Amino acid sequence: MTPEQLKASILQYAIQGNLVEQRPEEGTGEELLKFLYDEKAKIIKSGVLKGRKTKPLQSVSLDDAPFEIPDTWCWVRLGTIAEIFGRIGFRGYTKNDIVSAGEGAITISPSNIRPNGKTDFSDCTYLSWEKYEESPEIKVFNGDILLVKTGSSYGKCGIVCDLPEKATINPQLAILKYVTCDVKYLDYVLKSPMARKQFESFVIGTSIPTFSQEKLANLLLPLPPRAEQKRIVAKIEELLPYVDRYAAAYEKLEQFNAKFPEDMKKSILQYAIQGKLVEQRLEEGTGEELYRQIRSEKQQLIKDGKIKKEKPLPEITEDEITFDIPESWKWVRWGNLSFSIQYGYNAPAKSIGRIKMVRISDIQDGKVIWDTVPFCDINESEIPTYLLATNDILFARTGGTVGKSYIVKDTPEDAIYAGYLIRTRYSDSLCPEYLYYFMQTQLYWTQLRNGTIATAQPNCNGQTLSKMILPLPPLAEQNRIVAKLEEILPLCERLR
Repeated sequence: MTPEQLKASILQYAIQGNLVEQRPEEGTGEELLKFLYDEKAKIIKSGVLKGRKTKPLQSVSLDDAPFEIPDTWCWVRLGTIAEIFGRIGFRGYTKNDIVSAGEGAITISPSNIRPNGKTDFSDCTYLSWEKYEESPEIKVFNGDILLVKTGSSYGKCGIVCDLPEKATINPQLAILKYVTCDVKYLDYVLKSPMARKQFESFVIGTSIPTFSQEKLANLLLPLPPRAEQKRIVAKIEELLPYVDRYAAAYEKLEQFNAKFPEDMKKSILQYAIQGKLVEQRLEEGTGEELYRQIRSEKQQLIKDGKIKKEKPLPEITEDEITFDIPESWKWVRWGNLSFSIQYGYNAPAKSIGRIKMVRISDIQDGKVIWDTVPFCDINESEIPTYLLATNDILFARTGGTVGKSYIVKDTPEDAIYAGYLIRTRYSDSLCPEYLYYFMQTQLYWTQLRNGTIATAQPNCNGQTLSKMILPLPPLAEQNRIVAKLEEILPLCERLR
């Protein structure tokens, strides 16, 4: 349950008579209603409502009641217990009527009513004194209830308090004055799910939803005895701080839940490259033996002229190693494992052509969206150099996606890769998925950031990838690590 739902439940309980007990000595809502009619008669007699014309309110029948209330309560219309005022519009107003602070009255708008119901007067416009005096019925005073009747926040309301200076309202608001029941009780009723449902039924228009003051006056609400109203308000105000505490805890939990799947994934990947995800088996050999095998393969390929000889990479220092790995593993540099680290082909994208060219933007959520991949022009002799093959790993070297990787698993048609990508190829004695998962670990991203040139368009080069260190387990263990990751990581995705 969200904090908003909890608060709504409390208010709904309150207006159904379930929050505090009923006490016979406090009288009934019917008796109070008769008294309120007398109070309204006095207000009318005083002359403050002189000349005010309102349409008769709809009668209240039991069929109108949305739910049962205690026998000591009764149903009333809002217009019975409050007078509702509002502007029809800024008729005859000019830019000159909107003045600077101190030269007119505060003009309150819906944005000044905060979600907690309090009015913030720090960012109001000001209406000239002349126009302010033209509409005395919509002057705002402490104790009035302001309610939004137009716009996306319709139904939002709050009691005016600590008014710093004279004020009025703009046409989106209504003022509830001469409230003859407990003002705080009425305010909570107007914030309840029951009232919200009625507001929604009143609304006309879609682009700018609005409802009339006539409909607002006919809003149905439950009326308990006055003493019970005060006890209801006291109980709500006793409970709301707990709702606020719940909201703070709920927010922390939401943040935790949002971060947890990603944090869990990072932890699992870290365990994987530390040799803690699966056990080590003596019969599977060592990372050192595998490394020597790969070096031997690489030397043979250089000798056969299939790949170029590269400059030797520096030895791995103790300062570069940030955690321990099993004795059967070996720290290695990526460049010593790879047979090639090559930049992509630069050519304009075309709608038709001989061959497709995969770009960074075509790779989404670890997959190539082949329908979006454009064609390009390339000399036939150059195609073999850039042609993608199964288990190639592509690496974004620039822009907002720098460092993101993709492992080629299928190519429905011949394709090369664009210049902002780097392709790495390596021995069949390595598990491609192990390398791909390494490229999602914190160790990988830390090294990438250290090797990235920080500019408006961040970028890194093949040397950054070549110099990266990574832990190398025996091939069989690599396969078992990948199998365990593919069993566990989908659970993290489900948690999202």
